[in-house]
Amino acid sequence: MFENLTDRLSRTLKNISGRGRLTDDNIKDTLREVRMALLEADVALPVVRDFVKRVKERAVGVEVSKSLTPGQEFIKIVQAELELVMGESNEALDLAAQPPAVILMAGLQGAGKTTSVGKLGKLLKEKHKKKVLVVSADVYRPAAIKQLETLATDVGVDFFPSTADQKPVAIAKEAIAHGKLKFYDVVIVDTAGRLAVDEAMMDEIKDVHAAINPVETLFVVDAMTGQDAANTAKAFNDALPLTGVVLTKVDGDARGGAALSVRHITGKPIKFLGVGEKTDALEAFHPDRVASRILGMGDVLSLIEDLERNVDKDKAQELAKKFKEKKGFDLEDFRDQLQQMNNMGGMMGMMDKLPGMSNLPSNVKDKVDDKVFKQMEAIINSMTPKERQRPDLIKGSRKKRIAAGSGTQVQDVNKLLKQFTQMQKMMKKMQKGGIRNMMRNMQGMMPGGGMFPGR
Repeated sequence: MFENLTDRLSRTLKNISGRGRLTDDNIKDTLREVRMALLEADVALPVVRDFVKRVKERAVGVEVSKSLTPGQEFIKIVQAELELVMGESNEALDLAAQPPAVILMAGLQGAGKTTSVGKLGKLLKEKHKKKVLVVSADVYRPAAIKQLETLATDVGVDFFPSTADQKPVAIAKEAIAHGKLKFYDVVIVDTAGRLAVDEAMMDEIKDVHAAINPVETLFVVDAMTGQDAANTAKAFNDALPLTGVVLTKVDGDARGGAALSVRHITGKPIKFLGVGEKTDALEAFHPDRVASRILGMGDVLSLIEDLERNVDKDKAQELAKKFKEKKGFDLEDFRDQLQQMNNMGGMMGMMDKLPGMSNLPSNVKDKVDDKVFKQMEAIINSMTPKERQRPDLIKGSRKKRIAAGSGTQVQDVNKLLKQFTQMQKMMKKMQKGGIRNMMRNMQGMMPGGGMFPGR
């Protein structure tokens, strides 16, 4: 996410270091580069103009505090302005209504609207402990109703049945009536999308909105459409009283233009980011964290939240107990670590949130391939329980069998065993309390050192 913008801004902001004062002359070139970086990231032109103007007004003549370089002072100003453009702070859903609180989801076809309904239902159920009902009023797209039913089952929320021969307004009203009767906290209504904004679609969704009077009307838009995302959001905002935006497919958007344009153009906050295909890949949008990520400073708070949400606490305690009792770290434990890392969006998803990762050379980043971790998990799955506990048993014929069972080569099995041995040694250092020795060993496990194999 935001790779291109982060790389460009990081290079640009390095050039201003070493000055004792920020003046019009020495920031002129930097501001030109910032402007170009934003335009290349597909940020809307009015947003770029306002942003650069405000940064210039704040930066020129600012005395650099003793502990900071001018570059750092300038970055502080850029970060503050980035946050301002995106909305300063997270705006949560307002569900303070007579139950059930109704959420209406609107958007174009293919933006990820139905998937977002499922993700939001799961988030409200698991994090906010709400009793959630979802319903599809999309009577046009083949299998739309079935898709939502399947998603609802997957995420563990209730589904209200509807059919393609019903009217969208009738479907929404019936679902809400059922929600009241069965004491649901939230009803999420999925609506039909179109391939483009058209009058018939807008009229229909206006009718649905008027009939159900939702407390939240969320516009779902694909981040990868860049500036068009902000323009489409404006068209919907002119037709509907939107309360917020859900930006999807953010993990595939290297530019970040939509995130920086939507708030400015619509005046409505981005409330959630869709950051992957999994049903838990929906994050609350925090402008300060996203600004930090754009400037290559990482997003440690979101990483901590990912850990709390996805790490299996029972397994973590088991591993800690093993450590305490000086028991060995085996391939079962290794597989658990791989699975939990995968639950957090893989190594690339984690690295995106770590400070300084934008400064890693591209040849190092290229060696971090999440497919390799899935391959490693497949190899471990092809072993017998005894082999996972005692990897020293794995010799010639066993290696061939494991490779055949996991669809890999014998050399892939050898590579995994070598990496596991390195991991095991590191764990032993941790058990003995030799942190300094462990850190020295970890250098050999970083990209290029063997832990993250190349493609």
